Amino acid sequence: MAEKPWGGRFEGKTEKTVEEFTTSLAFDRRLYRQDIAGSMAHARMLAARGIITPAEGEQIVQGLAEIQREMEAGEFDFDPSLEDIHMAVEARLTAKIGEVGRKLHTARSRNDQVALDVRLYLVQEVETLVAALHGLRRAGLRLAHQHRDVIMPGYTHMQRAQPILFAHHLLAYDEMWRRDVMRLTESLARLRVSPLGAGALAGTTFAIDPQYVASQLGFPEVFRNSLDAVSDRDFILEFLSHAGIIMVHLSRLAEELILWSSSEFGFVALPDAYATGSSIMPQKKNPDVPELIRGKTGRVAGHLMGVLMTLKGLPLAYNRDLQEDKEPLFDTVDTVQGSVTLMTGVLENLTVRPQRMAAALQGGFLTATDMAEYLVTRGVPFRTAHEQVGHTVRYAETQGKELWDLTLAEIKQFAPLAEADIFDWLKIENSVARRRSPGGTAPERVNEALERVETELGLSLHEQKI
Repeated sequence: MAEKPWGGRFEGKTEKTVEEFTTSLAFDRRLYRQDIAGSMAHARMLAARGIITPAEGEQIVQGLAEIQREMEAGEFDFDPSLEDIHMAVEARLTAKIGEVGRKLHTARSRNDQVALDVRLYLVQEVETLVAALHGLRRAGLRLAHQHRDVIMPGYTHMQRAQPILFAHHLLAYDEMWRRDVMRLTESLARLRVSPLGAGALAGTTFAIDPQYVASQLGFPEVFRNSLDAVSDRDFILEFLSHAGIIMVHLSRLAEELILWSSSEFGFVALPDAYATGSSIMPQKKNPDVPELIRGKTGRVAGHLMGVLMTLKGLPLAYNRDLQEDKEPLFDTVDTVQGSVTLMTGVLENLTVRPQRMAAALQGGFLTATDMAEYLVTRGVPFRTAHEQVGHTVRYAETQGKELWDLTLAEIKQFAPLAEADIFDWLKIENSVARRRSPGGTAPERVNEALERVETELGLSLHEQKI
């Protein structure tokens, strides 16, 4: 049984059930690299400030490096009686180098130590997630570029509404992912703030140099208030919020892929490597990856709510409740990283079926708005034109015809100012081509958007670089 670093105040041993209930080592052990990096920086600072000798500082740093090698080689014994990764590292350090190891915790508390570890961890994970989102954007860009001439029905209320380019639809998701990258990137400035030196809550009497530690770890800023430094978990809430938004974006696309890959739509076919079958129905190809991404979105949103509820009633400064932030954080990191990676694979291998999209353009009177806009050019007030087209649509339904199948005489019953050139406005291709307004679905606007995204990602599809 390991000796507790706080055991001097207590008599006897900690109840085993209490140890099991309070330990976080099983999950916070993944912070070992960050914990060791922070401890090395702290030891160097102690030596630089004369709080420990340079020889002691070097001995501590070398011992910590050896511990990291042990952990990465799978040779480290994680004693379950130790509460967390911090105590596990310190106990092993003292066992390796003796009493000098007990000096490492001078001018430091586990409160500011864990806050630093999680910040270091999240900086790395945010950078990894940003890179993954760039990969997702590249996959979407490639798919949009490959099918940039394909027209599909656009929907509102899940009803066919107006014709749009398939690439335009995909680029809508690229806008979401671009904002995701922006949010994550902007959060790095708030993450790269070192809390080490805040101590338990009030600072320390030692002549420490928090900026020295921060610079060692690549953090440009240090805490401004010791109470806030050890109790702040805004950076975790911010990441969980950003992750939740990313998952919602992925879930919306997942829902569309599920619908589009169904027999009723048939717009796309999911890659076999990203689908599963049925144990009883041999013909089934189930969209399990999109379904699970859709399902895991609720899990990530739940983690955000859980941490919010953990924090909402906590007085300053540190409380053990804060231990409950790590499992939801770690699970969120794993879930969102996995979801982004898998969605990237789906898009990279997706089969698009333009003929099924073209077939879906029939029915639904997708150019009814174009007819109304045509009538406006003839001097009809828009509300009047809207009403006239509504009457025309209702008549066409009774005749089992599309708008473009009606005769001019039939149209004039409801829209007397219509002339023969109206049929040019009712063509699907022309409807798409005319929507040249900024951000619209016209081919030239979509090509501009594709080029803009290529520039943002530093790529050129025309030169076959991806």
